[in-house]
Amino acid sequence: MISQGNRHAPRNGLYVGLMSGTSIDGVDAALVQLDAGRPSLVTALNHPIPAPLATALHRVSGQTGLDALLDLDQQVAALHADATLALLARAGVAPGDIIALGSHGQTVHHRPHGPFPTTLQIGDPSLIAARTGITTVADFRRRDMALGGQGAPLVPAFHAACLRQPRQDRAVLNLGGIANLTLLPGAAEHPVTGFDTGPANTLLDAWFRRHHPGGPGYDRQGRWAAAGRTDTGLLDRLLQDPYFHQPPPKSTGPEYFNLDWLAHPRQAGSTLPAPQDTQRTLIALTAESVTRALASALPGAAALYVCGGGVHNPVLMDAISAALGDRLPGCRVAPTSAIGLDPDWVEAMAFAWLAGRTLAGLPGNLPEVTGARASAPLGGIYPAGCDTPA
Repeated sequence: MISQGNRHAPRNGLYVGLMSGTSIDGVDAALVQLDAGRPSLVTALNHPIPAPLATALHRVSGQTGLDALLDLDQQVAALHADATLALLARAGVAPGDIIALGSHGQTVHHRPHGPFPTTLQIGDPSLIAARTGITTVADFRRRDMALGGQGAPLVPAFHAACLRQPRQDRAVLNLGGIANLTLLPGAAEHPVTGFDTGPANTLLDAWFRRHHPGGPGYDRQGRWAAAGRTDTGLLDRLLQDPYFHQPPPKSTGPEYFNLDWLAHPRQAGSTLPAPQDTQRTLIALTAESVTRALASALPGAAALYVCGGGVHNPVLMDAISAALGDRLPGCRVAPTSAIGLDPDWVEAMAFAWLAGRTLAGLPGNLPEVTGARASAPLGGIYPAGCDTPA
């Protein structure tokens, strides 16, 4: 643990944040200016994941061999380095101008329970540092887990720093592969909390890919789901899953919410409905699980601000607005752009911000969110050294 005497404000300047989520649809890279710890977005890009690599990552499981996993670790790192260099080329900024790079890595397994809780994000940070010439901070989750936490979600600390307002209860919803909520009470004496509510794009994308092999990999603007109808019987069975009734702290991932989970007899009954009806029901599942959780945890919420890839799915956004209107009719639903944060880059910005905090010896986790025994600086630091970027 870094002593209080060694802690100082994050150094002002440019940082890079990299995020590749469970949707495996690209590497989000954000160039961020930190001034007095406050982040502002300079530029950003989504760096595509080559189709063979994306397919291999989707297939990672407990049966994946060690050699194959180590190969993926290097391929993901090279991809993240390429994303960084492409970002800097777009901005006209040299690697030597960057103070640090925060890389979340690609989660291939997250197991916060059991006798040996663990998590694994691949993308070798030593290779990223060597190829970019930038000091890299990575492996953010495991320090929190070492302190008894879930290791996720970690972005609520960033939400709190940027978006909390006095005298207004508000929430932030990230619609990535998994949906997670950050609860920002307006009263200073009430802590910020947050948790994973359940599946968002991970099931929607997987079901779409099953029925559209060779397609774009996701249901653009929810058009396919829009032609289906919600099967209320299936929805009720899905919502009976114990995860939705488990109190926070809690986190989850596609290890749990996957197509095998969807097809389990206790969920599906004898058969699933027609494919488009199933897709529409999965939209309703995300909307219901999110809004039930918000209404229970922060019943005075005046606004729900949404970020992540799901913000571009109007069918999903309309479903959330409708479900929330039934439970919290005074709660406004809007993208985070309404309060100054581009919804596409919030998570990448967060890891740039977390890198700055780690270098300054400042905590990056919120124990009220993850359940850790204490707050702490997160991740390991991989110095750039004197290497020239490849």
